[in-house]
Amino acid sequence: MTLRSVLAAMPDYAEDIRASLESVLGESVLNTQRLWGAVVAVALTDGRTGALAGLVEEAKGRLSAQAWDAARAAGAVLAMNNVYYRAKHLLGEQEYLKMPARLRMRVVARPGVDKGDFELWCVAVSAVNGCEVCLELHERKARAAGASADEVHEVLRVAAVVHAAGVVLAAEEAHRTSCSHH
Repeated sequence: MTLRSVLAAMPDYAEDIRASLESVLGESVLNTQRLWGAVVAVALTDGRTGALAGLVEEAKGRLSAQAWDAARAAGAVLAMNNVYYRAKHLLGEQEYLKMPARLRMRVVARPGVDKGDFELWCVAVSAVNGCEVCLELHERKARAAGASADEVHEVLRVAAVVHAAGVVLAAEEAHRTSCSHH
């Protein structure tokens, strides 16, 4: 499966998603590693790697082994952190806010790739997961590591479109599966 097959699988009602996906993946202010790492991190954390298999495979071919692993690590650790920090923030109780996380997140300090790349991937995942605390933190870290406002904005676009594509393709797969059982 390839990017082309993902685009072809997009139903007519999701033409805007197809066009947006072509746009963000076709011409980006992000370099190849930042762009495709964000795709992998979002697909992983979104739990839709099956529906997005074409994009994930395309990304694997465009990333070094180290970047591939780091992008997956970003998706994995932010899947944990976004739930934890979003919940503490939503509760809003000072008692919880003062408690240490005691969650292992060593990869955030030593991702094995450019810190700006990793932080941008964390921005993408945090946007999809709706964690305000992590989104703000990783945006600041990405900017401090040299990412531009345009790159942060672009990674938000990538996150939105990849997430939407995953939702649509997973829904289409579920519909096909349910129809085949009737």
